[in-house]
Amino acid sequence: MGCSKNLVDAERLMRQLELAGYRCVHDSAEPKGEIAIINTCGFIGDAKEESIDIILQFAERKTKRKLRKLYVMGCLSQRYREELPVEIPEVDKWFGKFDYMGIVEECASAQFRERPEGSSLEFKGEEFERTLTTPKHYAYLKIAEGCNRYCSYCAIPLITGKFTSRTMEDILDEVRWLVGEGVKEFNVIAQDLSSYGLDLYGEHRLAQLVDEMAQIAGVEWIRLHYTYPTDFPYDLLPVMAKHKNVCKYMDIALQHCSDNMLKKMHRHITRAEQDAVIARIRKEVPGICIRTTLLVGHPGETEEDFNELCEWVKTMKFERMGAFAYSEEEGTYAAKHYIDDIPQEEKERRVETLMALQQEISSEILSRMVGTEQRVVIDREEAEYYVGRTQYDSPEVDCEVLIEKGTRSQEQGAKTLKTGEYYTVTIIKSEDFDLYATL
Repeated sequence: MGCSKNLVDAERLMRQLELAGYRCVHDSAEPKGEIAIINTCGFIGDAKEESIDIILQFAERKTKRKLRKLYVMGCLSQRYREELPVEIPEVDKWFGKFDYMGIVEECASAQFRERPEGSSLEFKGEEFERTLTTPKHYAYLKIAEGCNRYCSYCAIPLITGKFTSRTMEDILDEVRWLVGEGVKEFNVIAQDLSSYGLDLYGEHRLAQLVDEMAQIAGVEWIRLHYTYPTDFPYDLLPVMAKHKNVCKYMDIALQHCSDNMLKKMHRHITRAEQDAVIARIRKEVPGICIRTTLLVGHPGETEEDFNELCEWVKTMKFERMGAFAYSEEEGTYAAKHYIDDIPQEEKERRVETLMALQQEISSEILSRMVGTEQRVVIDREEAEYYVGRTQYDSPEVDCEVLIEKGTRSQEQGAKTLKTGEYYTVTIIKSEDFDLYATL
């Protein structure tokens, strides 16, 4: 459940379980295994509710004797370690965000079936090794845990603790290992990429890390997710501009623009400073695609604040944008010191208003790509189309490029397109959030 950082944890656990002799199936539509492991999200209300629903579904399977053991791990389990076992006693054992590898020994001690000869309970290989659940050609690369920002609304620091970078050596070893597994595209993730290296090295090291990654043979694309505008590492920008395999893509969560809301949210930045960050990114990396996320309905957001946000979105014209409604999270500054006084219907209206604006902006931006040549990677094959992405699009959340089968270029002898391979296409048509192309 939840974010790609959770996915990496699940993939590492799957690898260790398989090395211990178990067969793992990820997100099976018809679960048939003896043991179910649920990796939960605890970020906002909807995510927590979704995690609880899944736990209850599997608890019912266990009650009906369709399941022998049920284990729960992840952020929700970490956050509510004392309350959840009382509420859902059907779960055999709860693991947090950082002790989930104990599931391997727990499964082994259950002795459901004889393990294959030669299998071991000890962890094998490097800790970063994992069983990919994404298509083979791309993977998420987690370079840090935790966060030191303490935005008013966010429970992540309460769940994951202080920001902790992995060493550069460990990360680069993982990149080389993943290349050996067939990975070509690396989506670099952390709660706050901007802070990478500060805790370990006393200085920003994201630029150096990306620079060294880009020089590893077999790395086709590097894409950066979740930078933070305050104390942005500007030495990253020349690295992005220099390397062709560093995608012109920056995921930077801005949340709001009005000084009133930025202050209430504890973002430690003003609108003018934030605008200057975006302007410099766009100047030093021409043609960059900026993805951002906005938060509406935070306590204290007036109609004037929201109207300012709408006008700002029209002015900034972000290439990719998402929005979500404020959800009060216990333990956060906002929950302790603010009153959640904006009705849910109004929060949702504001989200819808922003996304309607973004739909028009996205349509305009994508229309300008018609007639251009773009390099795309093929993610999958469907009945009528090959579905790919440009460097400006992250898997699952951004635009896709649909290449119709049987196009004239293919009829003239072009080979069948292969998943995970890169091709040059011409964009022939655009919609609000997707593109169509021909070889």
